[in-house]
Formats: sequence, structure tokens, C-alpha cells
Amino acid sequence: MTERSPGSPPRPDARNWRTAAMMLGALVVAVFVGANAHLIYVAFASRPDCVAHGKPTGDAGNSGSFGAAQSSC
Repeated sequence: MTERSPGSPPRPDARNWRTAAMMLGALVVAVFVGANAHLIYVAFASRPDCVAHGKPTGDAGNSGSFGAAQSSC
């Protein structure tokens, strides 16, 4: 291959690779931002008002099971 002279524009194939790499980087950032936005949306949109709990509130003798501290129902 021959060397380019100083001040000459880059070869067309080098420009294509640079453009493709920048587009790929922008796509990765867009997917990352979109996924995080979706997670935030789902976190705020799916808050249920009432959830059924397996353990009754007055059952202090069964320490092996978990239950809500205070039911919202």
C-alpha cells in the first residue's frame, strides 16, 4: 500500500468504518437508554394496590414463614 500525503483526506473505506463504528455505538447507547426507560416505566405502572399475603397478621408462633409488616388491604 502507498502512504497518504499529509493533509489528504482519509481513504473512503476508513471513513465507512468510522461511520459504521459511530452508528453502532449510538445504537448501543440508544438500546441501553431505552431499556432503562422501560424498567422505570414498568416500576411505576405496575404498583398493585393490594397484595394477598400467605401469613396471617397475628401468627407470631410460626417464625419460619414471611409476611408483610402491614397489609395494605
